[in-house]
Parts: sequence; structure tokens; C-alpha cells
Amino acid sequence: MANRRPVIAGNWKMFKTISEAGDYAVKFLDEVKDVTDLDIVLCAPFTALHALKNELEESIVHIGAQNMAWADQGAYTGEISAQMLLDVACTYVILGHSERREMFGETDQEIAKKVQQALAVGLTPILCCGENLHLREEGQAVERVQGQVSRALSDLSIEDLSRIIVAYEPIWAIGTGKTASSQDAQEMCAAIRATLTELMGRTAEKVPILYGGSVKAENIGELMKEPDVDGALVGGASLDPLSFAKLIKNAGPLVARMEGI
Repeated sequence: MANRRPVIAGNWKMFKTISEAGDYAVKFLDEVKDVTDLDIVLCAPFTALHALKNELEESIVHIGAQNMAWADQGAYTGEISAQMLLDVACTYVILGHSERREMFGETDQEIAKKVQQALAVGLTPILCCGENLHLREEGQAVERVQGQVSRALSDLSIEDLSRIIVAYEPIWAIGTGKTASSQDAQEMCAAIRATLTELMGRTAEKVPILYGGSVKAENIGELMKEPDVDGALVGGASLDPLSFAKLIKNAGPLVARMEGI
């Protein structure tokens, strides 16, 4: 039996100053302090991470970054290392987000190196994958997403693979107000788990797979009913502390699922 604890992660993207982040953290923690049946992560801009450390370190809310470099240190102007993230109490890091792939040209090979670096220092990578509308309409969504997952993770040991989180994010549903149906989300998350099974066997049943794409308080409950959807990577709906807390509570009376292997 596999025990997958649900994860709800907020991705603030390029929003919030240091003072705004601190205010948010105080209000948000007060709203979710009694949540015990899932893991909560706030992924903030680099400049806001220290403010979150001051308010949230050792609380039930985990701190995450939105990106990092694959190198330990060196002449990489503008980059942030994994060790720097550890220094501000990060335990998670988003890697391979569609905006990084589409806008900044990050490749599967670069993302694979970042995943390896995150694991090497003890960070939990949230590996993002997803397809655009053209690929979906052409019937190539599953092929694209499975390829992204395989290329990012194929060099990892089973032990390392068991420490990752995968987030499926249909690019056509990010910030557009469009949302994949719960059935669409399940189909793609099941395809991801099939790829993980090829890489790591039955242990794939232990890897949390999140859905990300215009997730809101109104649709989180329906998404979470699907057997391979273990939580959400939430963008715009995570920017307000009260609304994000409501989304988390609307996820339902969640308990770690026990799935037959």
C-alpha cells in the first residue's frame, strides 16, 4: 500500500514585496494553523524568502523557491544556488515551470541538472510538466508530458525518485481562467504515474502528483477526488492569504490516500 500525503503549493510568481510577504505570512498562518491532513508550501520570489523564514520557519507552512541554478556556486550572475535557498529555510523548489521553459528557454537537460542539484542538498523538487493548446488539439499531450518527465528524471536512482513531486500544468489553463476537467487532469496525472512506474517500479505509487492550472477554491474539491491527483500547484489564487486558506480548506477532509499497488 502507498501512502501519498496531499500537497497544496502556492506559486506567487513575480508578486509581493518583502513587507507584503511578511504581512501575508502572519495572516495566512493564523488561518491554516489547525490544518493537519496535508502539506502546505508557499513558493515566493527570492527577495521575499527571508521574510517568510522570519514568520514561518518551524511552522506547518513550508517555504519554497520558484527556481534555482544547477551549479553550486561560481560566476553565474543573477543566479541563486540551492545552498542559498537552504539558508533562508527553503525545503521545496519549483523546477521546470512552463513560464521558465516558454519565456526563458529552459531545456529538459538543464531542468534535469537542477533536479539532481536540489536532491543533492536535500531540497524537494516540484518538477513541472505540461503541454500547450496546439499539442493538446493535435493529440500529443500525453507524449509531450511523459517525455518531459522521463528526460528530467531518467538518470535518478529509485531512492532519489521517491523524494520528488511532479506537477502537471496544462499551459493553456494557466492564468487563462480555463481549467482542465477533473477527468482531463486524472488522465494526464495517470500518464505521468505510468512514466514514473517505468522509471522506478511500484515505488511510483508513493510519488505525489499535483495539478496546476487556474486552480481555485471552487474547483479544488472536484480535482482532489481523482485517484492520481494528490494536490495542486496554485498560481493566482494563492496571492490572497484568506482566499488561499479557503482553497486549502475546500480541498476537503483529506487524509493520506492508501492506494493498492
